[in-house]
Amino acid sequence: MRDIIVTLIVFGCLPLVFRRPHIGIFLFAWISYMNPHRLGWGFAYNFPFAYIVAIVTIFAFLVSKENKKLPVTPVTVTLILFIIWINISTLFAIYPEDALVSYIEVMKVQFFVFLSMILIQSKERIHGLVWVMALSVGFFGIKGGVFSLLTGLSHRVWGPPGSVIEGNNELGVALLMIIPLFVYLYQNSSKKMVKRFLLASIMLCALSVLSTFSRGAFLAFACMLGFLWLKSNHKLPLAIVFIVSLLTITPFLPSHWFERMGSIPVVGKYITNADEGPEIDDSGLGRLSAWEMAFNLAKSRVTGGSFKIWTPENFAIYSNPERVHDAHSIYFEVMGEQGFIGLFLFLLLFTFAWRTGSWIIRHTKNRSDMLWANQLARMIQVSIIAYATGGAFLGLAYFDLVYHFLCLLVVTQLWVKQQLANPVIDDSLLSEEGVKSAVPDRQKWPWEK
Repeated sequence: MRDIIVTLIVFGCLPLVFRRPHIGIFLFAWISYMNPHRLGWGFAYNFPFAYIVAIVTIFAFLVSKENKKLPVTPVTVTLILFIIWINISTLFAIYPEDALVSYIEVMKVQFFVFLSMILIQSKERIHGLVWVMALSVGFFGIKGGVFSLLTGLSHRVWGPPGSVIEGNNELGVALLMIIPLFVYLYQNSSKKMVKRFLLASIMLCALSVLSTFSRGAFLAFACMLGFLWLKSNHKLPLAIVFIVSLLTITPFLPSHWFERMGSIPVVGKYITNADEGPEIDDSGLGRLSAWEMAFNLAKSRVTGGSFKIWTPENFAIYSNPERVHDAHSIYFEVMGEQGFIGLFLFLLLFTFAWRTGSWIIRHTKNRSDMLWANQLARMIQVSIIAYATGGAFLGLAYFDLVYHFLCLLVVTQLWVKQQLANPVIDDSLLSEEGVKSAVPDRQKWPWEK
């Protein structure tokens, strides 16, 4: 039944894609993030839905009268340079055939990111993409949160099988990146039922993050909440909510959750076992070995080793052959695979993305007609904090979700620039008091009312 439902939805939407190519972006994002066909067990499980949607979307885009211009910004230029460098590093890959498989996947992701920047350039389309991204990934947070409540938080929550976020660590960081989008949608929804659903989604996703038992996600969660608190205009109410939530959830967390989180300060060193004495955290030592390998490989090869380099042969040359481990860090992943130049471009890309968000926030301050853009930029910055901290312990350097965040920043900035070039607004709304009177409750949380 699930296979039939997914098939009907996808093929039923294809005629709409021919008429409006941007719907193909929504459909492709839904399939990529939620993997709905993997929720069944029949013919749809391995059916190439994403490939079919991609072909139809590209054809519809080419024959349509849609805008064909890519926004030229520091973010897009740096992303193009990063992609060019990935192409160069792949030409000199240590394992060309294996690297080609990952290269094709990365290029497909980046192609649709650029296509999204071209097609998603209106407020309504931006808002639509945010909804698709939030619900597609958030589905597993909502489902996982309900599962955690029913099982007393005693079992680990996992992501969709066969996807990038299948692992508990990957799912935890992905949910942390999505929670700010739910916050944005809450701030910009007027219907009470929708707001209640979004508030419940935020709580369930947060509960799922804790139930992943991921140490990296837990650290990213703490950093994200700290950043939210620092940027909030309601620090005291927000602090009270955090404290009350912590006191409420702590008694229900199982003992093995505390044992796992308690090993965070000594990852890679010795952890204490009361019964057997000190023992080595193999996961942490494996990470250190992988990071050493990435650094040494980048020193010896300007282009890095390209994809699929985490093999015993490379560890024997550049690190410890007895501790073969995946990168488990977006920074060392890029360093090992793309070299120091690739890492520089990767870091520069997110530096420009952060500056783009700050530009949007600064130029939409006290503008009621652009309040949504201001709030979206703020929440995407929160998502970047979650990705930057959680990614320090996770290999998600090419995860399409974060590149769609960059897309949202680029197109939102473009929209803001267009509005500033053609201002149509009542001067009385430019003051802080005017903004508050124009939208009295849009950005308020229940504890602020």
